[in-house]
Amino acid sequence: METVVAAPSVATQLFGSGLIGIREGLETGIVVMVLAAFLVKSDRRDGLKWLWSGVALAVIMVLGIFAAIHYGTSTVDGLAAEAIAGVASLVAVGVVTFMVLWMRTAAHHISKDLKQGMARALEGGGFAVLILAFFAVGREGFETALLMVGYAENTSGSSWPLLGLVVGVVVAAVLAVLMYAGAVRINLAKFFRYTGAFLILVAAGILGYGVRALQLVGWLPGANQMAFDFSAHFDQSSWYGTVLAGIFNFRPDPTVLQLIAWAAFLVIVLTLFLRPVHPVRSTPAVSDRVETPAS
Repeated sequence: METVVAAPSVATQLFGSGLIGIREGLETGIVVMVLAAFLVKSDRRDGLKWLWSGVALAVIMVLGIFAAIHYGTSTVDGLAAEAIAGVASLVAVGVVTFMVLWMRTAAHHISKDLKQGMARALEGGGFAVLILAFFAVGREGFETALLMVGYAENTSGSSWPLLGLVVGVVVAAVLAVLMYAGAVRINLAKFFRYTGAFLILVAAGILGYGVRALQLVGWLPGANQMAFDFSAHFDQSSWYGTVLAGIFNFRPDPTVLQLIAWAAFLVIVLTLFLRPVHPVRSTPAVSDRVETPAS
């Protein structure tokens, strides 16, 4: 019999999605900051309107993707809803894992790549600048939308995760502006390392959730083969129960396949993520310097 999991508390939903919003929002803010700084320092302020137009279109696209998937699943019941949630969760895990591992190495040369891309876009005109900004921001936003869909599936259709995400993005935007103005300095290497590890833990929980959903549908075997079950000794409505369920999709009665998938994902992805990175000496790391018009 399927165990009913208590809905996470409001504070838990806000904290988990808010932290995701700060991490993903700051990553996006750094991209926009580098592009804007390059235009200003190159005396091409005429390109700023195209840059902000591309950013606005990317934000609209991301909101549309999130709304279509999240609210679309809320209108479906039964096994169809489980199937959609399971597939969406696995897609989210794949995209988030790729982006986290990519950022692990790309952070050391992303500023240089963005500037080179903007230089080429300026040669192609304003529309090329818009397209560059759209894809640069849209890539980050698409990851966030998928991650939030998988995360929000465990909150019983609540809107609190979306509010937490918005608050986190606003905080990230403020930090990005302060960094742009030179008022705040953040060790971005450490920031992305710690938040990247956090996202991997979140993604592992989403993977477990997706596996369980597809087992209930019958697309994966072993729905009744429990690895263990200490539900009688675990208060899922307690503060620790709601935190673990709301942020990491933890449940006290995982199936064998669910537990194997969760453990294998953590071992493999964390090993890849935590291994040392050896940046090219000629390319400054993002953590060392983020250029602004004043620098």
